Amino acid sequence: MKIEVWSDFVCPFCYIGKRRLELALEQFPHKNEVEVEFKSFELDPNAPLYSGKSIHDVLASKYGMSIEQAKHNNVQLGQHAASVGLTFNFEEMKPTNTFDAHRLAKFAKEHKKEKTITENLLYSYFTESKNISDIDTLAEIAEASGLDRQEALDVLNDKTAYANDVRIDEGIAGQYGISGVPYFIINQKYAISGAQPLETFVGALQKVWEEENPKPKFQELSSDGANGAICTDGSCEIPPKE
Repeated sequence: MKIEVWSDFVCPFCYIGKRRLELALEQFPHKNEVEVEFKSFELDPNAPLYSGKSIHDVLASKYGMSIEQAKHNNVQLGQHAASVGLTFNFEEMKPTNTFDAHRLAKFAKEHKKEKTITENLLYSYFTESKNISDIDTLAEIAEASGLDRQEALDVLNDKTAYANDVRIDEGIAGQYGISGVPYFIINQKYAISGAQPLETFVGALQKVWEEENPKPKFQELSSDGANGAICTDGSCEIPPKE
């Protein structure tokens, strides 16, 4: 089973949805046969680099709400995060552009560190309040994820490196009509939109597995009405003579 996940590193529900999927996989008996692949999606490709403004200020300005309303909404988001064991530090969060972070993730994927760096980028942004558009910060995250720091710096300083990989993911998202994230596609056939409840992920995994791996069904060719010689646990029945 293959699950493709479109997400952004500054999307709170992407982190929550990722964790719920992981919790569902822990309950799934065939989890070792599931491949999870992360796809790039920028919530705002035109987002500026971190300017010093708080996340409350940015959200209030973007959505035309008061600072108090933005803070209230973030408190609620924090509660959702806490329900799956995550900690969101909204007071020190640094809203920023994520294109370089996505390029770095593609570099990490080439070195089989995609899952690790995806988790580390999300944790760095939401919990540690790091600026994930800062080149040195991204290099530190890369090194902590098991990548070579200098190689990561070389990638980050070359604005064309892995840029096409990011754009390809975003282009596919557009073809699929994905306008919001997280968005999960299972086996190129089934879709889950948003950070659905844990039970939704659990049910989806089981449903897809059963439909993709049906139990064999046989056409019964035994004689109608005839009793065949058969053994069950503890006894064997001898059919009567005709």
